[in-house]
Amino acid sequence: MPESKKRKKDTPARSEMQQAAAAKPSPSWWAPAMVTLMVLGLVWVVVTYLTQGSWPVPGLGNWNLAIGFGVMLVGFFMTLRWR
Repeated sequence: MPESKKRKKDTPARSEMQQAAAAKPSPSWWAPAMVTLMVLGLVWVVVTYLTQGSWPVPGLGNWNLAIGFGVMLVGFFMTLRWR
């Protein structure tokens, strides 16, 4: 039975992908900003529930929930880029 071909160990495309994967570490402000956004979004949502939608922005009503969840979502997406 014939023997299958061997894989090449290092191709130029593969080494470029490895260099791209070895990205620089995050700046020192990244983690505090990430945590601050998640906590700020949580506080926004809690205040909205406690005041029945009349605070933090009175004219928006329940859209305050969307703003709070959006801020938390931005903080969560920052965790995906944190190194």
